[in-house]
Amino acid sequence: MSRSPRPGSQPSRRRFLGMAAGVPLAAVTADLTIGAGAAHAADSAYVMGYFTESPSGLGTDYGLHLAVSTDALQWMPLNQNNPVVTPTAGAGGLRDPFIMRKQDGTFVVLATDLKGTDWSYNSQYIHVWDSTDLRSFTGYRRLKLHDMVTHSWAPEAYWDAGRGRYAILYSSVNSSGHNVIMVNYTTDFRSASAPQVFFDPGYDVIDANMTVGVNGVNYMYFKNNGQQKLVGTRSTSLDPGSFTLFGTPVSHGGTEAPTIVKSLTSNTWYMWGDTYNPNGIFYAWRTTDLAAGTWTELSQRDYTQPLSSKHNTIETITSGEYDNLVAHWGRPAWNRLKSYNFPDRYVRHAGFAGRIDPYPFDPYSDAQWKLVPGLADSSGVSFQSVNYPTRYLRHYSYQLRLDVNDGSSAFAQDATFHRTAGLADSTWASFRSHNYPTRYIRHSDYALRIDPVSTATERADATFSIVY
Repeated sequence: MSRSPRPGSQPSRRRFLGMAAGVPLAAVTADLTIGAGAAHAADSAYVMGYFTESPSGLGTDYGLHLAVSTDALQWMPLNQNNPVVTPTAGAGGLRDPFIMRKQDGTFVVLATDLKGTDWSYNSQYIHVWDSTDLRSFTGYRRLKLHDMVTHSWAPEAYWDAGRGRYAILYSSVNSSGHNVIMVNYTTDFRSASAPQVFFDPGYDVIDANMTVGVNGVNYMYFKNNGQQKLVGTRSTSLDPGSFTLFGTPVSHGGTEAPTIVKSLTSNTWYMWGDTYNPNGIFYAWRTTDLAAGTWTELSQRDYTQPLSSKHNTIETITSGEYDNLVAHWGRPAWNRLKSYNFPDRYVRHAGFAGRIDPYPFDPYSDAQWKLVPGLADSSGVSFQSVNYPTRYLRHYSYQLRLDVNDGSSAFAQDATFHRTAGLADSTWASFRSHNYPTRYIRHSDYALRIDPVSTATERADATFSIVY
C-alpha cells in the first residue's frame, strides 16, 4: 500500500504495459491466466491503475489514475495524468487501487479507503466502482469487510471457480497483533462473507498479489513488512491456509506492492515492486519460469512508470479498449526525456539550466516538455517548457539553458535540434544542433550541453528515450 516503513503500513500489486506512439497492438491467439483471471484471447494491451505522490507533494493525488501500454513495460498516462475518478465517501481519497475484469467482461475497481498517510485511520471498508469500459465509473459504494478495529489495506480480488465466488484479499491486523492477509468472498462486491485469515506466516505481511492457475498452481506474492522484501508463496488449491513459502525474495532498498503480469507475446513474467517511501519509484523484475521463484532485476532502460505513480494495478485489455481509452481520456500533451546511461535520470531545467537529475523530484513539471516543430526549421524539434511556456531549451556558449524566446533568428537556431537514431542505441534518440551540426545534446557531469561526439561514452551521454 505504499507507506512509511513501520509495522502495519502498506499494500499493493498489479501488472504492466507499454507505450502507444503508433505501435501496432500484437494479437494473442490463446487464453492466458494472469493475476486475477484469464486474459481474453483478444487481449493485446494493458491498463494500469495507480494513485500519485511526489517528494514535496506537488504531484500528489489520491484518486484513480490510468495509464496504458502495449508491452507492460512502457506506460502512457491518460487524462494528462489527472485522476479519472475520486472517492466521495469515507476518507475522501484512495490508495492501492485494483482493477479486475469480472466474469461478465466488465470491470470492478477496488481501493483502500485512505487519503494521505494517516496510518492510524482504520477503515473497515474499501472503495468499489463498477465500469463497463474504464471510461465511466458507476455504482460507487463502500464495502464493509470486517468489524475489527483495524484497517482494510490494499484490496485485490480473483475469481475462485471452485467456490463460484470472487475472493477479496486485503491486509488487516488480526488477533495475532500483526498484519495478516485476510479473505472475504462475494458474488457482487456489494456484500461479502465473514472474514477469514487467508495467510499468516507469523510475522507482519501486507500487499498480497495473486496469480491463479498457472499449470495447476496458484502463486501469491506479498511484502514481508519487517524485511521490506517481496516474498513468494504457492498452493495447488485456493483454500485459506494452504499457501507455503517458496523461491528467493527480491527487493531494491525496501520494496512493497508486488504486481505480477505475464507478457501477452512471450513466456515472460514481470513483477513490479514499489518503494515504501513517498518518492514514487517502481522497480521491475522478470522471469521465464514462474515455478522457479527466481527473478532478474530489469534495468530502468527497459521500463518507464507513469509520472508520480504509486502502488499500481495492471489488467489486460483488447486493442479496441486501448484505442477507446486513449480517444476518451487523451494522450499526454507533453513528454519526458530519459538518459540512456543514467536511466534513473531525466532531462529537466533547474535554475533555468538544463541537466539530468534522478527521478523523482519536484517540481516534477521541470521535466515535462512539449516537443514542437523546430523554431528555425519545422523538420527539426524545439523543446518548450511546460511550466514556463514562453521558454525553450537552447544552447548558449555550448551550454543548454531555458530562455525566453526573444523572436530572433539566432534564438530560433540555438533552440532547434534534429532528431536522429540514438548514437548508442538506434531504438532511442539523439538530437543534433541545427546551427552547429557536428554537435549533439549530451550530458557532462549531469549538465546538458552540445558537443562533438566520438567515443562510446559520449555516444551514450548523447542518447535519450522520449517517454511520458
